[in-house]
Order: sequence, then structure tokens, then C-alpha cells
Amino acid sequence: MQTILRGHVCFHQLNPFPQKFSTFSSDHCERLSWERSTQEILLEKLKFALRNHQSQEALETFHDFRRLYGYPEVQLLNQVIVQLCYSSNHVLVRKSFDLALKIVQENSRLIHVDTFTKLALSLARMQMASPASVILRLMLEKGFVPSVQFLSLIVFHIVKTEIGTHLVSNYLSKVCDFYICLKDKKAQHAILLKPDTLVFNIVLDACVRFKLALKGLCLIELMPLIGIVADAHSIVIISQILEMNGLRDEMMELKWHIDGVSAAYVRHYRQFYDSLLSLHFKFNDIDVAAKLVLDMNSSHNCRNNEECRNHLQKPCFVAIGSANLKNALKIHIEPELLQKDSVLKLEGREGLVFYKGGKLVLSNRALAKFTIGYKKDGRISELSKLLLSIQGEQYSVAGSSLSSDVIAACIEMGWLESAHDILDDVEAAGSPMGRDTYMLLLSAYQKKGMQREAKALLKQMKKISLHNELSEDAIHKYILCEETSNSVGKSDLAVALDHVLKDENQTVIPLAYNFNSSIFFFCKARMIEDAMRAYRRMCETKTRPTSQTFAHLVRGYSSLGMYREITFLWGDIKRFMKSIHLVVDRDLYELLLLNFIQGGYFERVMEVIGHMNDHNMYTDKLMYKNEFLRLHRNLYRSLKASDPRTEAQSKRLEHVQDFRKWAGID
Repeated sequence: MQTILRGHVCFHQLNPFPQKFSTFSSDHCERLSWERSTQEILLEKLKFALRNHQSQEALETFHDFRRLYGYPEVQLLNQVIVQLCYSSNHVLVRKSFDLALKIVQENSRLIHVDTFTKLALSLARMQMASPASVILRLMLEKGFVPSVQFLSLIVFHIVKTEIGTHLVSNYLSKVCDFYICLKDKKAQHAILLKPDTLVFNIVLDACVRFKLALKGLCLIELMPLIGIVADAHSIVIISQILEMNGLRDEMMELKWHIDGVSAAYVRHYRQFYDSLLSLHFKFNDIDVAAKLVLDMNSSHNCRNNEECRNHLQKPCFVAIGSANLKNALKIHIEPELLQKDSVLKLEGREGLVFYKGGKLVLSNRALAKFTIGYKKDGRISELSKLLLSIQGEQYSVAGSSLSSDVIAACIEMGWLESAHDILDDVEAAGSPMGRDTYMLLLSAYQKKGMQREAKALLKQMKKISLHNELSEDAIHKYILCEETSNSVGKSDLAVALDHVLKDENQTVIPLAYNFNSSIFFFCKARMIEDAMRAYRRMCETKTRPTSQTFAHLVRGYSSLGMYREITFLWGDIKRFMKSIHLVVDRDLYELLLLNFIQGGYFERVMEVIGHMNDHNMYTDKLMYKNEFLRLHRNLYRSLKASDPRTEAQSKRLEHVQDFRKWAGID
């Protein structure tokens, strides 16, 4: 077989595409006179490489064809991108992304929507979160969103990292904005762009995992706006985000709606009660926390009650931002709705509540918090009542009781008076402890030389027939035995007491949560002056503001378009960062950045970017770039450094140019 090319003869063997034509240099190109024949050869070579999954060969041939004739037919071009992105080679997958971007810049109509979807999924699987989010945003700019099945898979892979969670959260927010816009215009295809419950669950779960409290809260507020129904998974995740933001009222309303679910769902809602109990402890609502413990199992045994059945049959709507607000957003929830084919597997913390024997029970950490809380308030008798109320359901070491465990832990911590008080309360209730518990306290008194207390305890033991002519020698032997056993280490409950005490020295004081809750309510009600009064009162009482404090205030001012006032808040934030070592999270920085861009305060923009760089925080440049182009595309574009007439104008031009350079805007 022969092919004549400008006087040259090529002899082909069995393989019609010899190795010598694997690439075409410029010298080769000059020697080819029959362009149509060369075009056909390259096209056949490209198709052959694609059919045989020779990705590298296909890419090289594609570039040869591109240099000579431009892009091949659209179908073939899309096949090249898809095959490259399906490769297990990270380099080739990245090249498929680079190729797609180049093509879009030249002619955005050449790449099919399903090609973009496959590319985004491949990039996400390869943990290339940033490129994957770029493709998703390119699709959104063209008015497309992957189908819910593909979108859930793409999101599932991207949120495996913190940066990926930031990126996909921002993308999901934009999708919701776009959907709302189309819905307001009554566009028929709007429903095709609407994310489903599973997508929200995946992203919200990642927000919990990476502690993105503000970002998670913003997504929750979008759910009622686009009509997402919250299922059982959603409720658990939402409760965790509400806890992170210290939103007690919202949590209590959510509790009312799930109290009546069947006993079969108790295990699933363990994490909800864990979050709610944690929130009560943050607010120092020790009595409310105790009531929750007593109610959390019994509230699910009312399915035969007519009132409960009627309650469950009604649509459930929970206000986000306090039910007391006139225009509060209300999210539709279905407490007994679970998706059987969900890719989401909730593996929440084992913090305060766990599931045992068909019931929700307290962990050692929860017992430690109750013990410390009641002890600080000087209300040991209330602790004793709680212990006695839940005694039969415990949760404790086999062969012992809940009260004896708490008494033993108090003794280990050196809180002998508290231990004795619990002992007395339990005894007065007609359920005296066993001899070992009394002996443990007696031993502690002896070791500390507290002879008067030891004698009183011995009399007490004799009164309830536990003394049994116990000699001093026997007591001494018991003390030695206890010293040997104690050398092994503290009990689990005593260790939990230690940890809780250390944590409390580093956590936000309860008063801060109360102030934040008030500020959040006022900002949602657009009562910004009241919110600022609460903030100033917070400062006057020397209560340290938190990142949530400023996030609520920034969002409040932003909702009113008061960007100048946000610059004053930024001044406060910087001052507190220096004086009280306020920790500003990435979510707050991002919120500030977006508002400063919207308000046109580019000096502040560059300051925030500088702070983020100092803390090695990832910045979503594409989002900030798009926001700038949306609002300030031609701002100072034609001006030169010599054009401004004043120093202020000159500095403003400099800051805008700095931002353009940072964001990669020509």
C-alpha cells in the first residue's frame, strides 16, 4: 500500500498508521502539499487513538490537527476531552481541564454540557477541587447545572477537603440565587436547576465536619427560599450547625417537631439531642438540660396519643431566625423521612449522648458537665435528684450505680464534701449506697487527716448497719488496698471531669452566647440599632465578642446595604484581634471581603486579603473576581497613575489596580 506525498513514497506495513507519523513537525507540514489527505490522515489517526483508548497519542494528534486546521468537528473534540478526563493519570486529567478552558475562551459553544459534567466529576474524583468548581461555575454561567444524580456525586467527592467544602458551598449558594431568579421570572426550566435535599445534606455535613458555622447557617437559610424539604438526616445536621452558631431558640423549636417521632427513630436523633444538650450547657441552662435528659426517651413513646398523631400528620415548618420574626424563613421538615439510597453516612461525635439498649443515655462527659455545673452553683441536691431519676437506665459500669460512679469520681477529684452530700441525698431518698462507696469516702477522709468527718461517716454507717464492728486495723488495710488500686489511674468519669474543667477555661462564657443570640435576632429583624446597642452593652460588660458576633452584625448591615458601617466594624475586629486575641475564621473574612467589594472599599479589601494571607487561608479568587466584574467591570479601567487629581483618588486607583492584579483581571 502506497501514499504519495509531494514526490515522496511511504510504505505502510500491517499497521496503516506508522510510528513515523505520530507527530508532525513544522518541517513535515511544509512538505505536505495535499492538505485534504493530511487532514484525513490526522482525523483517522485521532479516531483510532480514541477507539483504542490511547489518551496520550490522541492528545498529541489533536494538537497537530489544531495547529494545521483548527478544531476538529465538535463531536470529536468532545470525545478527546472526555477520554482524557477518564484517564487514571492525574496529568492527563489536568490537561483535559486546561484544554477545556482554552476552548471555552475561544468558542464556548464547542463543548457539550454532558462533557462539562463528566469533566467536573472526574476532577472531583481526583480531588482537584478548585478545577472541578471552575467547571461547575462555567456551566452555571451558561445556565446549566448537572443533573441531581451527577451533582450529588461531584459534591460528595469535592467536600472531602476543607477547601473543597468552601468552594462547593459558594457554588451551591450561586445555584440557589440563579434558581430563585429564574423562578421569579417564571421560567419553565427553573426546576431543572434546583438542587435536592441530598446535595444540601452532603454540603452541610461537610460544614459541620470542618466547623464552618457561618457558611452552614447561610446554606440552611437558602433551603426554605428554594423549597428544600429537610429529612431526618437534614434535621440532625441542621441541629449541629445551629449549635455551632449558638442559636438556642431555633433548636428548641426544632425539638418540638421531632419529639413525637416514633421510637424507631430515637437512635437516629441521638446526635440531635447531643447538640441540644451541648447548647444548653453553653448557655449554662443546667436545669433545662436536666429536663431534656429526663424527657428525651419518654417523648417518643406517644404514638398512640391522638394529639401526637395529629401533630405528626401536619406539615412541619421551622423558623430559621426565630419564630417571633414576622417574616421569618420557615424550612419544611419531615422528621420521619429518610433517603434509602443516600450516599451520606452520618458518623457524628460520641460526645454527650449515646444509644444503648434501645435508649438514649448520658456519656461520662455529660455526667461531668452536670456534676461541675451543679457544683459551681452550690446545688448538689439537684444533681442527686437527677442521678436518682435516671438511675434505672444507666449507663454505668456493670455492678455499680450511677450515683456511686459520680461519688467515686468526686472523691478522686478531691471534692469530698460534694461526694458526702450526694451520699446523704441518696441515703435520704431510701436508696443508700453499698459499703464500698462509704469505705471509699472514709478512706479519703483518713488520708487527708479529716478525723472529724471520718468519725461522722462511721456513725452514719453504723446507723444503716454498714459498720459491722469495723476495726481500725480493717480500715487501715482498706486504705492500703485503695492506694494500690488508685495507682492504676483515674476512672473514666474522673478523667472526663478533668477534661471538662480544662475546656471550660478556654471556651466562650455563657453571657457571650446570650448577647450573640440577641444580636442575631435583631439583625434578622433588621433592627440594626438594637443590635448595635446589644453589641455595645456586650463590650461594656467586658464580655468578649466572638467571630459569630461580628458575622451577625456584618450580615445585618449588609442586608441594609450599609457598607460604610461595616468598615467601622472591621476597625473593631482588628482592635480585638490585638487586645483579646480574637480568632477570626475564614467565613468571616470571606463575608467581609464580599461586602467590601460590593461597597467599593478596595483598601479594606486588600487589608482583608493581607490578613488571610498571613494566616495561610485559602481565598476563592474566582468568586471575588466574578463579584468585581459584576459590579465594577470598568472601574478605573482606562485611568493611568497620572490621571487622578487628588491623593485620595490616586490611592483608590492603586488599590483597585492591586485587586485586579491579585484576582487576575486584565
